[in-house]
Amino acid sequence: MTPLRQRFIDDLRLRNYAQRTIETYVGRIVAFAKHFGRSPDLLGPEEVRTFQLHLLERRVSWSSFNQAVCALRFLYGTTLGRPEQLPLIPYGKRPKTLPSVLAPQEVLRLIDAAPTPRDRIFLQVAYGCGLRLSELIHLRVTDIDSARMVIQVRQGKGAKDRLVPLSPRLLQELRAYWRRYRPSAWLFPGDKPGQPISGSNLQRRFGQLVQRVGLTKHCSLHTLRHSYATHLLEAGVNLRLIQQYLGHSSLNTTMVYLHLTPASQEQAVRRIETLMGP
Repeated sequence: MTPLRQRFIDDLRLRNYAQRTIETYVGRIVAFAKHFGRSPDLLGPEEVRTFQLHLLERRVSWSSFNQAVCALRFLYGTTLGRPEQLPLIPYGKRPKTLPSVLAPQEVLRLIDAAPTPRDRIFLQVAYGCGLRLSELIHLRVTDIDSARMVIQVRQGKGAKDRLVPLSPRLLQELRAYWRRYRPSAWLFPGDKPGQPISGSNLQRRFGQLVQRVGLTKHCSLHTLRHSYATHLLEAGVNLRLIQQYLGHSSLNTTMVYLHLTPASQEQAVRRIETLMGP
């Protein structure tokens, strides 16, 4: 490992960045250096601009583009001590798209079609608690608090802990799963001893399940989280409570689900009909 990479990692660790974020940032800087075949400390604003245009030509996603921007801004602003370059490393404009949401019946179809009891409980926890994939695979057996009827999510996005409600039905399913598989540390252990299950493996299995069920709309494991939030809103749960359950820092992030509920759509249709007259 080069001294520059080690310093970059140390600077991120000093600011309490999550390990996954550190790995992502390092990967983006490695790609930047490989593109030009030189160390990043020998590159400047023109190379950054060229690299950003290269990413756009490759049609990378908005999140991948801005991950690269964040990594470059941290590298130059903090590790290399060149804050004057930050205005020359612009963020990409986030596309305004609405997340895909499943109907409750579609969620049940997926759960019922799960090929194994382990796949079934994984889907039930993903949907029943609205967890991100990384939060889901890093759940420990001890995070299930049956006395308080909550699941503790440790070090979620933004390195924050939070509690999400645990339904009695889901608790019964989790107990049956534990009796069958006897996980000791990780709730969903992987093939390697002492490691949780692989996220890429789960995404692949979920994609196969979606095809088997015949869902045509875009659907990933994260869609279960969007569906959880939307269905809570439809059930009348307070928006701020949903914000806490999802671990959103800003209420504005949670408010996107207001646009996805049938109740909101019905209110809009009734209002339009009133304005149009008898």
